[in-house]
Amino acid sequence: MNVIRVSFSSLIPHPYLETGWNTFQVNIYESETLFDRARKVLVGGVNSPVRAFHAVGGTPRFIKHAKGCMLTDVDGLNYIDYIGSWGPMILGHAHPDVLNALKNAADNGTSYGAPCEAEIELAEEIIHRMPSIEKIRFVNSGTEATMSAVRLARAATGRDVIVKFAGCYHGHADSFLIQAGSGIATFGLPDSPGVTSGSARDTRIARFNDFSSVEAVFNNEKDRIAAVIVEPVAGNMGVVPTEDGFLEGLREICTHNGTLLIFDEVMTGFRVSKGGAQELFGVNPDITTLGKIIGGGLPVGAYGGRADLMSMIAPEGPVYQAGTLSGNPLAMAAGFKTLQLLNEDAYDNLEISSRRLEEGLNQAISETGTTAVVQRIGSMLTLFFSSNPVRNMDDAVNADHERFGRFFNAMLDRGVHLPPSGYEAWFISLTHGEEVIDRTISAVKDIILNVP
Repeated sequence: MNVIRVSFSSLIPHPYLETGWNTFQVNIYESETLFDRARKVLVGGVNSPVRAFHAVGGTPRFIKHAKGCMLTDVDGLNYIDYIGSWGPMILGHAHPDVLNALKNAADNGTSYGAPCEAEIELAEEIIHRMPSIEKIRFVNSGTEATMSAVRLARAATGRDVIVKFAGCYHGHADSFLIQAGSGIATFGLPDSPGVTSGSARDTRIARFNDFSSVEAVFNNEKDRIAAVIVEPVAGNMGVVPTEDGFLEGLREICTHNGTLLIFDEVMTGFRVSKGGAQELFGVNPDITTLGKIIGGGLPVGAYGGRADLMSMIAPEGPVYQAGTLSGNPLAMAAGFKTLQLLNEDAYDNLEISSRRLEEGLNQAISETGTTAVVQRIGSMLTLFFSSNPVRNMDDAVNADHERFGRFFNAMLDRGVHLPPSGYEAWFISLTHGEEVIDRTISAVKDIILNVP
């Protein structure tokens, strides 16, 4: 039975509904019906927690198809998309060249359980762009990549302890779900039940952008620390850039103490620059983890680094890791084609669009006297309802997330789909042209004036 949702559009009309100001409309929304159905068979009605809209309220939109920078839900409503499948869709949805690469790959079979040339092509392209990577191993998710990288670091150093940063999310492996960001922050869970005391015992927490907190950990047990893992630009407490000297300090202290430095570039890899954050900041890690963009929208992950480290992985070495679908030919084809299309002109165009959005948001904030800040690196940004810049997880938590929830829903009513949490990054694609950027800015200005 369909659920009836009453929609009042007297305040902010949806530009794709046939309604204007001061009207009353009753609609039967298929997304409501599907969400009720989904909750009977899927945990929370979703397959990843943030999608459930718990942080912002309301009903998640069930998407029927996507093209360019637009999503269309099952009710036929269109939205400007700033989720971008949480980062991979840097070219826009359903790019014809990527679809053609996928079709050609699928015509030859969807999975082999054996090597294929596409794995080599994508590996060569990644290594060309990121010289710190000499060898690479493909896996199926960012979580798989980060947990494998930590296992490798522990094997290479003979040490157990890892250092991570409060608010940085590296997937849902046990050792990472300790003061993580993103979905954990959204649900107010600083730790996850089911994480054993043994897993937690070998993880140390430092404060993002606070190098003295890192020094304190090393002063206590420098001979036990196998790795420091960090997002070189935090994206899972919202976009929080690293401050000058922070990454350089991590590189120096790790080198000095025989500790491996792991950059989690699952989000930033090939998004913030052609060579990722490590190229942007000029700091090379020992191990890099990747995902999202390198699969062109298909499930994928990877970890890579110096040849001597990577050669410790089976079958060359004793560190075991395997995967049934690793190196899947469809993901390899989509990722390779995506990287081929991400040339210097593409990054220049992304910067133009992203800067236009940032400047427009800042202008709207200034003109309306709103307490908010915009933080951006490349084609990822976050609008925090905060009086001060966000430097770390404490600052992110202290932003006004209740106001973000109201803002989110008002934007959704105006046909702009933001990530449904104030702890997330907005992603801009090459298909976000001037018209949709300006429409977004106009919506923001109207909403922050009318929805306190």
